[in-house]
Amino acid sequence: MDLETTKMLAEVDDQGIGWITFNNPARRNAISLEMWKGLGVILESYQNDAQVRVVVMKGAGDKAFVSGADISEFDTRRGNAEQKKQYGEISAHANRWLARIDKPLIAMIQGFCIGGGLATALAADLRFATPDSTFGIPAAKLGLGYDYSGLQTLTQLVGPSRAKDIMFSARFMSAAEALEMGLINFVCEATELEAAVRQYAAVIAANAPLTVKAAKAAVNEAVKDPDKRDLASIHKMVNHCFDSEDYKEGRSAFSEKRKPVFKGS
Repeated sequence: MDLETTKMLAEVDDQGIGWITFNNPARRNAISLEMWKGLGVILESYQNDAQVRVVVMKGAGDKAFVSGADISEFDTRRGNAEQKKQYGEISAHANRWLARIDKPLIAMIQGFCIGGGLATALAADLRFATPDSTFGIPAAKLGLGYDYSGLQTLTQLVGPSRAKDIMFSARFMSAAEALEMGLINFVCEATELEAAVRQYAAVIAANAPLTVKAAKAAVNEAVKDPDKRDLASIHKMVNHCFDSEDYKEGRSAFSEKRKPVFKGS
């Protein structure tokens, strides 16, 4: 795919895992405008690639997942209202794909996961981190405003009181505290992190894609306001599972005591 930047990397391995790397280690993988654009391109490509069963986001090097937005660009890229609008349109496209992709999305975190980096990690379905990872949203120290959607996700994960603590204090948190409050799912030693993520992602990739897709959609609907839930679409997806060839394969494999081979159809 044409990413028009070397600061975003994409690779699909033979297990059906689509890897996304934020490749700006000199700036602790701070996201620049070109990286936002590349992220949208990668996510859209993975969504439309049947070979991709699971997507993993990670940062290059061991210093950061993503340390936030690339503030060095603010004067030239977000220096006035018109630039802010253009910047927002490009970053919004990437964020729409983070929310829209119907395949499991995992964030593999090592080092700093701050501000926009944490917001990006929160868009994932699951988060793995190392013990030395650091989390926080320093918006209150920069005078930035945070939109409702981002704070809604944070509040759903950690609860309103802790969300207020994170936003009001703008303090940084350890991986241990982030795990305890539900901000992340798993903590692994740095030497074991990638292997653990690969193993976990491979388990998901081997499961029935239609079932996983329906489960993700149902959970996503469950956290919406009741009047905004599309339960009819979930019912349709569940019926699709029962009418699928994969369901036949799953039953046959169970009867024959073998590992099923799912095709997503």
